[in-house]
Amino acid sequence: MLKTAEPMTSGSILKRMSFFALPLLLGNLFQQLYNTVDSLIVGNLLGSSALAAVSSSSSLIFMLIGFLMGISSGAGVVVSRHFGASDAEGVHRAVHTTVAFGLAAGVLMTAAGVLLSPQILSWMGTPESVMPEASVYLQIYFAGSLGFVMYNILVGILQAIGDSRHPLYYLMLSSVINLVLDVLFIRVFHTGVGGAALATVISQVLSAILCLVQLLRTRDCYRLQFSKIRFDRKMLGQIIRIGLPSGVQNSIISLANVVVQSYINAFGEMAMAGYGAYSKIEGFAFLPINSFTMAMTIFVGQNLGAGQAERTRKGARFGILATTVLAELTGVVVFLFAPQLIAAFDSTPEVIRFGVEKARTAALFYCFLAHAHSIAAILRGAGKAVAPMVIMMFFWCVVRVAFLAVSIPMTHSIQMVYIVYPLTWCLSSLVFFLYYKRAAWLLPASPTAPPSR
Repeated sequence: MLKTAEPMTSGSILKRMSFFALPLLLGNLFQQLYNTVDSLIVGNLLGSSALAAVSSSSSLIFMLIGFLMGISSGAGVVVSRHFGASDAEGVHRAVHTTVAFGLAAGVLMTAAGVLLSPQILSWMGTPESVMPEASVYLQIYFAGSLGFVMYNILVGILQAIGDSRHPLYYLMLSSVINLVLDVLFIRVFHTGVGGAALATVISQVLSAILCLVQLLRTRDCYRLQFSKIRFDRKMLGQIIRIGLPSGVQNSIISLANVVVQSYINAFGEMAMAGYGAYSKIEGFAFLPINSFTMAMTIFVGQNLGAGQAERTRKGARFGILATTVLAELTGVVVFLFAPQLIAAFDSTPEVIRFGVEKARTAALFYCFLAHAHSIAAILRGAGKAVAPMVIMMFFWCVVRVAFLAVSIPMTHSIQMVYIVYPLTWCLSSLVFFLYYKRAAWLLPASPTAPPSR
């Protein structure tokens, strides 16, 4: 038996993609709650300095785990291609190779994160007043890296075969546990920001265990068997060919964001806290877009695996339209209600001022960011991950860092940090549009064929 999850290779495109994206949206919502609950509780119970410590850690966290998230997205594309082609043996080998990779990478990530976090925080110019708490938060967070890595790997497998419901259920449960543990550790046991990190680690490990149990219990071709977890050279090659560009892209963009964070740090704790509060709001605001782009990648992977190029094109057009409209509507809401949203994290007037300035500079440009992500998701689903990597790395890394390196010394204004994001969103969106319109990239492909570049 190949399918308990319903594939997206037949039926209404709007219905299939929307119904798959809805559980993803809710799941992403609960995923976002992990760090946001930390920030809300830390900001309100421990103060602006502690909030700055947690906020300054976000870019570094994603820099270290972004590479593995990119690889796991490549694994999801490979699984979805074989699933769409009804290749049960290919799905089986892809699943076990992906899990083997996740286990090895999780151990390495734990060691690297714990050992390197203090030094990287120092390179980022983190203020001395924030350094001790930021270092504790990061080291505890990365001590649980295996749980984070395996959660992303296992969820990617479930989503690749069309199951977006079970990850949602597990995230709902673990998010409630995260909230309870946050309050317990910080308010009752007075553990500070370390308690917030520990609560997140415990909750994420629980989610990973629940996903693992689901894969162990299923009787379908994607069933996980411990005795068969090993690297299949051919399958690993497919995963790396598709996932490596995304992983490199995530890491390099995150490194650029770490550089951006170092500029923010130079403006002091209030700027760090305000910018961090906005970042949490932006994370929530972009959940519908992230959900649709994830659905688009799986949709493209399954339908190309089934040899349905025309259906893939129609789905791509629908996905681009849906994400850009959703993004702009969300941006209007963030623009209008920015003061109230920032104040939920920290009511300090200066923190609110910094956060609102950032929100009202960026929010109305969300449609361009959504457009860029949509086309990148389509290309990754087609196994063509190099083009999005090059475009995003150039504009979101090289251009951003160069712009700030020139503008900040000249103006000494944090507004330059606010402006650089919508500027690079617009530029990358234009290039993606031109590439998408002119390149004959969408061709039927077998699930085992090397991706065209």
